[in-house]
Amino acid sequence: MLVNGKSIHLDTPKDAQFNEANWGGGLQYDFRGRGRWYPFFTASGFEDSLENPSYYAGGGLMLRLLPPALRRHGLSMDAGLVGFLMVREDFNDKQPFPGVLPALTAGTSRLAVNVTFVPAVRTKMVPLWFF
Repeated sequence: MLVNGKSIHLDTPKDAQFNEANWGGGLQYDFRGRGRWYPFFTASGFEDSLENPSYYAGGGLMLRLLPPALRRHGLSMDAGLVGFLMVREDFNDKQPFPGVLPALTAGTSRLAVNVTFVPAVRTKMVPLWFF
């Protein structure tokens, strides 16, 4: 289960007001991988930086960064890429568009924090960290 909740905008213009409480929820399923690599599927919806609903579905590939000894104690830290289709109210006339972003996950076997960096891909956007 995913709980969306926070973004941190970088280089925000002084006159801009962005919503950084991006509440929403979704699902992620981690498939059994080979060695230190594992694929996953994810889908989620949340309130974006302009307080509009946003939805995405996709998948990716993660690399387990911690050695097996630490993973046996329930600790995890993984990095990889997530590819997705997203629908946003203020982009592409509400039509799905593709994206690929870096992803990092750190935590325990029961609770983890997912982080991704979203670069400024349009003139009016600012880069942000999404948790």
